[in-house]
Amino acid sequence: MSAARDRWLNEGLKVLAEEGAAGIRIDRIAARLNLSKGSFHHHFDGAEGYKKALLAHFEKLSIETFENAISEAGESAGARVILAQLTKLVRPGGTGIYRPELDIALRAWATWDADVRAVQTRLDEARLSALQRVWRSAVASDEEARTAALLPYLLAVGATVVFPPVDADQLRDLYEILLRLVPDSSCQTQDGTTSPR
Repeated sequence: MSAARDRWLNEGLKVLAEEGAAGIRIDRIAARLNLSKGSFHHHFDGAEGYKKALLAHFEKLSIETFENAISEAGESAGARVILAQLTKLVRPGGTGIYRPELDIALRAWATWDADVRAVQTRLDEARLSALQRVWRSAVASDEEARTAALLPYLLAVGATVVFPPVDADQLRDLYEILLRLVPDSSCQTQDGTTSPR
């Protein structure tokens, strides 16, 4: 991917977070970047091509950020350690895994655009599946892991959609409370139950 194409996509995400889907207009993004419309047409096949590229870019970034955080902790580290690592990535300024403005904009856009809805569905499923893998070491079954994965995920989604959104510091505090409820995998027996310390 070229640097100019990346600039178009990254600026598009900023516009989406600031103004919602209605703000994604090529002339306005070009002016913000101080680039020509010719540059746009060099990298994208019209507005629809840009929309698809923007959605793919956001989906890739979102999933990679989440998966990389889990990998850095090491999937064998146990649910508590990995969830603590994810909690550290809930930071102000949209630099971590909690980006409420983008989440709000994408979810709103998904209500009336089938392409966006498909991306949102894949993102939700990818994030929930990753959390399910994390929780699997702390509970007895895949079904329990799925249910446990819903708790932090729905907490993040809910924090995003209340008005105003819960800030990153508050959400991190909520996750710290949740972390206290996560069984310590170092105390688990071979059958997956937790033994007393």
